[in-house]
Amino acid sequence: MSTLNILSGGAAEGLVASLTPAFKALTGFDIAGEFGAVGAMADKLRKGTPADIIILTAALVAKLAEEKLVVATSIADVGLVETALAVRTGDPQAVVKDAADLREALLASDAIFVPDTKASTAGIHIANVLQHLGIADAVATRLKIFPNGATAMRKLAASEARRPLGCTQSTEIISTQGVTLSGSLPPGCELATMYTAGITAAAAHPQQAQHLIDLLSGAGQHEQRQHAGFINGRRQAPT
Repeated sequence: MSTLNILSGGAAEGLVASLTPAFKALTGFDIAGEFGAVGAMADKLRKGTPADIIILTAALVAKLAEEKLVVATSIADVGLVETALAVRTGDPQAVVKDAADLREALLASDAIFVPDTKASTAGIHIANVLQHLGIADAVATRLKIFPNGATAMRKLAASEARRPLGCTQSTEIISTQGVTLSGSLPPGCELATMYTAGITAAAAHPQQAQHLIDLLSGAGQHEQRQHAGFINGRRQAPT
């Protein structure tokens, strides 16, 4: 059986799953690989994990291209993904209009489910937000940290805490049963991250990888990207 190998940030897992039937019909290939914290996925590529295509933040993909691990001319934007709040399905929504509201919501929560605070886009941002709000120490024992956002959201869905709250990228919230998107982070705390796809320099199936990139970024899939949680936006220079 022919398989396209992928290393991707968890933000794109739902979108890739929705496009897999169309990709298989077009190429005859299945898709296999890993979805997780972007830093961890980049390191896997650096260490030689076989991959035909990567989907990571624009900054990381650009760096991997500089390292000659990704074909620079193949890079294409997929879309912006917001970091957002999540609650268990059926729980009251967290109404957060400004930084003060966010601070209050986090302090009122008895369990805060987040992805890796050192290797994931959303997790790193959340850690910075907690410092910015001045509550990192106050909520440290309530943080429930998992390798990626999808796992954190599954754990939130199964939580028996009194008032749990989750924070990760909106695409991971939308694609997880048992949790509900409760809204974006407020002004001053928000984050929208551009995700891009690229063909790896060592790709065994570059043609099929290009077909998947075309599906991920093409105008015909705008509705699927939107349904998965991606939003339109102009690309910003990597930082």
